[in-house]
Amino acid sequence: MAALTPSPADLSAAAAAAANPRVHVVCAEPSVANHFLAELRDVSVQQDSLRFRRNLQRLGEIIAYKISSQLSYTDKTVRTPLGESSSKHLHDFPVLATVLRAGLPFHQGFLNYFDQSPSAFAAAYRIEGTAQVQVQVDYLSAPSLDERVLILADPMLASGKSLVQTYRAMLRFGTPRQVHIAAVIASPQGVEYVTREIPEATLWVAAIDQGLNEQAYIVPGLGDAGDLSYGSKL
Repeated sequence: MAALTPSPADLSAAAAAAANPRVHVVCAEPSVANHFLAELRDVSVQQDSLRFRRNLQRLGEIIAYKISSQLSYTDKTVRTPLGESSSKHLHDFPVLATVLRAGLPFHQGFLNYFDQSPSAFAAAYRIEGTAQVQVQVDYLSAPSLDERVLILADPMLASGKSLVQTYRAMLRFGTPRQVHIAAVIASPQGVEYVTREIPEATLWVAAIDQGLNEQAYIVPGLGDAGDLSYGSKL
C-alpha cells in the first residue's frame, strides 16, 4: 500500500494543535524519545512485543520526567556519610490513571518514576458498527482524587472520546486540583476535543499525527497498541 502524503489541511491542523499553550509535544525537538517512537511505529520492530512494551514504558518515563517539572516540591535536608545536603522532595505523588489494556505498559513507565503513587484503572472500549464512535466505560478503580494531582495516560489519543469519558467517570472519586493527560500519539481532532472538553487539563504527547481515517484510527499512527503489546484479540 502506498504511503499517504499529508494534505496542507492535515499539516495545518497538526500545527494548530501543537501551538496550543496547554499542549506539550515531546518529540518536537530531537531526543532519544524520537528513537523510541520510531521503533514503536516500525512494522519490522513491532514483531517483538517485548520491545514494543518497553518502548511504551520508556516514553512514559520521559513524559513523567517532563510533567515532574510542573509538580510541587518541598525543601528537605538529608544527611550524607560526609555531611548534610539540602534538596527538593516531591511534595505530593500524583495519582496515575490509565485505560485498560493498551495503557498498561505506558502506565508502568510513569510508575517507574512516581514509584510512591497510587494507581487508578478504567476499562473503556469502542462500540463498533455505528455511524459515530461510541465508547463504553464499564469498570473503574481509583483512590480519592480530591485535591490530588491526576495523570491520566493512554498511548493513543484518536477521537479523544474514551479519555474524556474516562476522566468524567473518575470524577465520582473526587475533584483533582491539577490534571495532566498523556499520550504517545495524538490526532489533531483528539487534541482539539480533549482540550475543549477538559479545559483544566494540560496535555503531553510524544507526537501529533496528520489525522484520523474513516474508522477513526490515527494516521500514520502505529496500529493497535493493545494488540501489539499483548497479542491480537477475538
